[in-house]
Amino acid sequence: MENIEESPADERAQTPPERGLLHIWQSAGPSAQLPPERVLLSRPVLQTALGEHHGLLLTQGGLVYSFGELLWRHVSVPVSAPVLEGSLLGKTVVHVAAGGFHCGALSEQGNIFMWGENTAGQCGLTEKGAAANITVSEPSPISVVDNDVIPPAAVRIVDLAFGREHSLALSAQNELWAWGSGCQLGLVTSTFPVWRPQKVEHLAGRHVIQVSCGAYHSLALVRSLPLKNYNTQNPPEKRERGQSPHYSVTEKEESFTVDGGHYCPLGVELTEVMTEESSQRRGGPRRRLQPRGRSAGSNPGSAASLCPYSEDGKSNTKQKNLPVGTRLEPDGLTERDGSPKSHPLSGWRSNKNSALSDERELQNLLQKLSGHSLETRDTSGLGDTDSLSSYTSDDSCVSSTPSTDLLTSSYNEESSITSQTNKNSGLSVSYSSSPVCLEDVRLSLEAEKQALQGQKSSSLTNINQRGKASTNRRRSLPGTPTRGSPRQRRTCACRPSSAGRVHSTAPKEAGDGLPSLDTEVWSWGRGSEGQLGHGDQLARLQPLCIKSLKGEEVIQVAAGSHHSLALTAHCQVYSWGSNMCGQLGHVNSPVTVPQQAKLSEGLRVWDVSAGQSHSLLLADGDCVQPVLLYCGQQQEPMTGQSERSHRGQRSHHRSPNRAESYTVRPTLLPFCMEMGYISSVCSGGQSCAVLADHNIMGFISAIHELASRERQFYCWLSSVRKLLLTPLRNRESASSSLGEPCTHLFFSFCESFARLSALIGRHSTSLTYFLHDVQGCDVTSLPLLTHTEHFLDIYKEYCSSVGNFQVMGGFQPLHKLSLECLGSQQTVLAQLCVSDQAVSGDVDLVSMLYWPLQQLHQYSRVLLKLAACYDVLTTEYQSLHQGCSQYESLSSSLLRRKKEAENTFLFWKTHSGKTEDLRLAQRRVVCESSNRSLTLQNAGRFSNHWFILFNDALVHTQGAIPSQSIFSTHHVYPLTCLWVKPVTEDSSGLYAIKITCPEESFTVVASTPQEKNKWLRSLNQALDQVLGGGGQGSSPGVMGMSRTASYTFTGEGRFKDAQYTGGWLAGRVHGRGTMKWPDGRTYVGNFKNGVEDGYGECIIPNKVLHKPDSYQGHWRDGKIHGFGKYKYASGEVYEGCFSDGQRHGYGMLSSGKLAKNSSSVFIGHWVHDKKTGYGVYDDITRGEKYMGLWLDEQRHGTAVVVTQYGVYFEGTFKDNKMSGPGLLVSDDDTAFHGEFSDDWTVNGKGVLTLANGDCLDGLFTGEWSAGLKVVGTYTKPVAEELEHKDRNSLLRLGQYVVPAGQRWLCVFDECWSRLGCDAAGKGERTIAWENIAVSITSARRHSPDLTRSQTKVLESLELIPQHGVPVTTANYDNIRRYLIKACETPLHPLGWLVETLVTVYRMTYVGVGSNRRLLRQAVLEVQGYLTHFFRIVRFLFPGLPDDGGIIPEPPASNGRHDSNTAEQGVLVVSCSSLLLPLLLPRLYPPLFTLYCLQEEQDEAQYWDRILRLNKQPDQSLLSFLGVQEKFWPVWMSILGEKKQIVSSSKDACFVSAVETLQQISTTFTPSDKLLVIQKTFEELTQEIKPMLQGEFLWCMDDLLPLFLYLVLRARIRNLGAEVNMIEDLMDPNVQHGELGLMFTTLKACYIQIQQESTT
Repeated sequence: MENIEESPADERAQTPPERGLLHIWQSAGPSAQLPPERVLLSRPVLQTALGEHHGLLLTQGGLVYSFGELLWRHVSVPVSAPVLEGSLLGKTVVHVAAGGFHCGALSEQGNIFMWGENTAGQCGLTEKGAAANITVSEPSPISVVDNDVIPPAAVRIVDLAFGREHSLALSAQNELWAWGSGCQLGLVTSTFPVWRPQKVEHLAGRHVIQVSCGAYHSLALVRSLPLKNYNTQNPPEKRERGQSPHYSVTEKEESFTVDGGHYCPLGVELTEVMTEESSQRRGGPRRRLQPRGRSAGSNPGSAASLCPYSEDGKSNTKQKNLPVGTRLEPDGLTERDGSPKSHPLSGWRSNKNSALSDERELQNLLQKLSGHSLETRDTSGLGDTDSLSSYTSDDSCVSSTPSTDLLTSSYNEESSITSQTNKNSGLSVSYSSSPVCLEDVRLSLEAEKQALQGQKSSSLTNINQRGKASTNRRRSLPGTPTRGSPRQRRTCACRPSSAGRVHSTAPKEAGDGLPSLDTEVWSWGRGSEGQLGHGDQLARLQPLCIKSLKGEEVIQVAAGSHHSLALTAHCQVYSWGSNMCGQLGHVNSPVTVPQQAKLSEGLRVWDVSAGQSHSLLLADGDCVQPVLLYCGQQQEPMTGQSERSHRGQRSHHRSPNRAESYTVRPTLLPFCMEMGYISSVCSGGQSCAVLADHNIMGFISAIHELASRERQFYCWLSSVRKLLLTPLRNRESASSSLGEPCTHLFFSFCESFARLSALIGRHSTSLTYFLHDVQGCDVTSLPLLTHTEHFLDIYKEYCSSVGNFQVMGGFQPLHKLSLECLGSQQTVLAQLCVSDQAVSGDVDLVSMLYWPLQQLHQYSRVLLKLAACYDVLTTEYQSLHQGCSQYESLSSSLLRRKKEAENTFLFWKTHSGKTEDLRLAQRRVVCESSNRSLTLQNAGRFSNHWFILFNDALVHTQGAIPSQSIFSTHHVYPLTCLWVKPVTEDSSGLYAIKITCPEESFTVVASTPQEKNKWLRSLNQALDQVLGGGGQGSSPGVMGMSRTASYTFTGEGRFKDAQYTGGWLAGRVHGRGTMKWPDGRTYVGNFKNGVEDGYGECIIPNKVLHKPDSYQGHWRDGKIHGFGKYKYASGEVYEGCFSDGQRHGYGMLSSGKLAKNSSSVFIGHWVHDKKTGYGVYDDITRGEKYMGLWLDEQRHGTAVVVTQYGVYFEGTFKDNKMSGPGLLVSDDDTAFHGEFSDDWTVNGKGVLTLANGDCLDGLFTGEWSAGLKVVGTYTKPVAEELEHKDRNSLLRLGQYVVPAGQRWLCVFDECWSRLGCDAAGKGERTIAWENIAVSITSARRHSPDLTRSQTKVLESLELIPQHGVPVTTANYDNIRRYLIKACETPLHPLGWLVETLVTVYRMTYVGVGSNRRLLRQAVLEVQGYLTHFFRIVRFLFPGLPDDGGIIPEPPASNGRHDSNTAEQGVLVVSCSSLLLPLLLPRLYPPLFTLYCLQEEQDEAQYWDRILRLNKQPDQSLLSFLGVQEKFWPVWMSILGEKKQIVSSSKDACFVSAVETLQQISTTFTPSDKLLVIQKTFEELTQEIKPMLQGEFLWCMDDLLPLFLYLVLRARIRNLGAEVNMIEDLMDPNVQHGELGLMFTTLKACYIQIQQESTT
């Protein structure tokens, strides 16, 4: 908020700051009226920390100041003029902490700097440095290193807390680190001091929120673990979260039983020791001990039993019964082994019974004792937190109980001070104590344990109710509480000019940024005063959870010297520990467990701090400005002498002057109102400090008001939940009293109330943290602004739950139930009722439970106040103003909802009866026509119509008498599927409104224009609300014409009883949606004008086979139409085209699987659900493939059949069988040409030609596989005829085959259809391109899992290329590239065409179809594809010339282009050159296989010659082939090194040309193969040129032998198939050119090698 103060830095330095004002005073209580001292600094103070006699200030800019008695520098600095810690300049300190006599600072980077006393290692420096210096005079860095990770890593610290001899640090990972001495460290070690910070392993894995240190004990606020993380050592139902597995001491009032072996909570075995003393000590709570008698050991759980830095339990004590108010005086001081001497305080005054007659004697004694190396303190006064632990009533007595962790003073009237020899005094130095033998520790613990277990009739609570004797400790003052404030761990934006204090993670839930209230308090260290809160006085070496604080929502802990405080989100303070000065704020017993402080009504505490013997609380009162509450000792002004002594000896700060002066409950400090708006409190030693702010422009007061109201609101919510909701919910008769629907709604309401309460609790806690650091936080980080949506949702849910319960009439039975259940609590509940409508003292539950909604208006009001503090253009103003409007808008909206719920309840109360089935919890009445304001058009004269508009439906009742709630029938029209349109007024003068529903429409007539407008507005507003608008209504007729809604059809028709969810348009199903029928039918896809249209997926159950049919594909007008895939329940799958619900056009039907008896695949043309036209049927079971014509599911017309045994048949079919002339050729070339009457059955004339050429001509009958009967003539051909046998047989093949141009027309028709053409070439080109773009776009939308490259290709295809311009050589390449992309994309119509052609081609010629006699048909089929395909391409690009046409050059104005043309030659376009590269690579495998089968015999001969001739060396082979010697290479190059070719060299000549020729097998198209041949010639020419001089031209006589050598050395398999494929499919335009000549050379070489003599 520094931006409000616009003064520059130098001005601020001269004028006192308005923020961070510091006030410090000595704790004396309200009676003394000590005026607080204002510390004037040029910079705002961000934080203060108080030690026992010193303090630290952190100011804006990260500067640190010190004041008080700086013993490590031997100076005393007045608080009015603190000194700057110069060595910390530039470190940007964000947090400071003060221990008993040491200090610490935390930098922005999370580094620690420490200085002060270091006798116990509390400054954490190296052991070497610590041995040399018991003090550290200047801030020195210490490092916190986590050695558990590899490599060891530095730990970032976000908070510090110091005690007297120990230091704790909280890391950014919410882990705790400790160093120093004593059991209060919580470390698993017995070696002290601990010089280097170590992790508190017992809290590892826990989320520590905050930490605080007392003198010798520690507190930690820890987030509770979720249930799943409970330790399972104990039964789950009894296991407490966070409980240490070592913890075994009962914490409730349960008697101990003595058994054989006992263990203390820390695992130390107990034995029978000091039983006598135990029984002696535990004889009675008020039994006097003999003077100078040895005490019976230690207190339960005393730190001496557990801490190495404690003394043994031997002391002389005397117990006296003293009424409250009696002053205790030191009769004598006793020293024990290993214990320091005691220094009584100068403030003590002697009385008649005192052995020290006056103050002077006391001073002399102190001087004597100060000669010793050890220093002790008197702990007998009421100011000492080690002494009397509780004051109950005037007649109670104070029992003094020895404590072994302290030196004990004996109140003996006759005794004088007896000094015992200190065995360890020589080893001890100032400020330190001597360690006790661990055996003494163990013995002391055993004694205490035996004493505890000896009390069979007395519980721990009874034991702990006894007062504790005053004792001595070796310090003049107990350790100083330094709480680690949660505000250091809150996420907020630091202003650049602030100190930049550490803001690590605040207690959060699920990462939502709000503090968690599910917390636990853990404590450890010395417990002799009960300051650990575990119900005993045992010490704890390890952190242990305080069970009684579980579930109390603790948000802050504070530790005094020997007492502890916990602040809850309910603004309650729990306190425990030493109460000798009333610092606990109550007089309850026992003080060993947390008890609530007695606060005045209306006070809500939100910050706490604890000093040596006092507690300081910050609370909300009646006004916005916070008030200070004090509990603890009261002190009179000191005399001059005592004042001097007070300054000279820090031990003199120990006790107050008057023991009888103390407070019983927290009292108000009147001067707090003069300090301004206090943001935090701090205590330490006998001092108190507060930080306050001036209220500039109302900003501070607005923040405080927001926080105060939220805390008050949370307390109210908690009270309502505790007093009303929880008892009612747990009452067994609740269900029967409320009824089933209301019970469910009540439970739902309770849950929403709990969610609201949890949100408010966490929000109020967050605001409390915000107030602690209001200077360092950005106002835009307020949860109201960062979590706006969460707040709005919770309030909406709460309002709805209350309204639903009210509408269903739940409040009346709930009120009766509350009267029965609460009884005397009614008056308390009535006080919570904020409404004035409570009649005769009754609680108005409706008003009470609606009251939380008013908080929204308060949010809006306070945010507006805050916004007024900023300039309009700032982001803060914008954010605050937006939040203000959001909360105000919701407040108005929820108040309207409240009114609607009340009106609806009154409506149902008035119109009960048959309408009850319409009464729903979420339903609200908007308006109704009981006054006949609305009626049905053309209604009968005597008919009654009543319209009721709810917020979710329009109800039309007929025959209704609204006043009597009687009606015959009613229709409910959901608003989600209701369309309203005003009817324009015509001559009839009717004020009509047309209402459209999915299955009917009707018109209603209003009585007046005003009624019409009212109903129209109400209908539109209700529709707007239902459809997700703001409920403000829209212009008539426009409201939601297109929408998404759910509806169940009831009328007759295709959709009867179907449930639909999806898009609508003006009352009709339109857009994407899901339709489900009761019989299991489901359709998911697009609708148009009320029917299925577009792409959709449908499931149709088959009741016979108990499996569903499913279809995925296109629909039109409610029927399957277009391309799709249909899976039948029988297992058949059809993928292809449909028309009007029938298979029509191209399609493939797969029947069964290979494992089944009948398995087949049909691919071809369908007409009206039947196979008609050309198709291929692969009967997998029989091993036959039929390729021919069909008619009405039967084979009919010319066809070819091949079998798996190599039999080839072509002929005519009729009625599904072979009938008429046909040609049958077996695998061994036996052929029959004649008449067939049935499948494979011959009947009639025919000619049988055998493989050797013999013929049998005559009449044949019989089945081919079973044997033929023949009557005819046998002919043996002469030798000349045998030569022409093959040619003649080839000529006869193909005469009964379907022409290639007539095959697969259905595939091309489907492609034309996708382009928007009715037939081939009949359509508009622009529409075709638009269809292409639409198909690509829709495919992209329905395929979200496309790769990046696929998406890029589709995006490029969406762009329509230039198709109307003439094609020139310049743009021809663009067309070719576009076609390549299109054919690679199945979503493109051309890509689908290519993919489908590949499918049908493979279906025809793969498998059984791999018959060498099909080669000719396969080649012709490819050429037929090219012809049809080229026609489609020319339709899309009309600028392309005809097949074989020439593409002109683009027009050019210069002559340079003409010379290029002459060099390049003309560009000829043919279907093979343009389209064969797109098709042939995909068709290559089956086609080349047929070529190989055709050339199998010739290939065998060729390969035999290749192998034989390649055995010769190069020169021998060249000579054999007749290559002239001038062409023989002499040198060869191997890896760049030239070597001479000798006669034995092999594969050394023309290596590059041979390798080039071998690449012919790696190419697909004839053009690519011809290019390989051309490159081979070029390589050969390059190698020959160096051998010859001058110009060189090839002649065939020289070329053929050389090329023959290349072919032999290349060893190309299946060269015959390659040659034949090139010859069949090469572009006719290159046949007679250079490439044609080169190909002829290769073919000649193949024939030459094949016919080479083998001899």
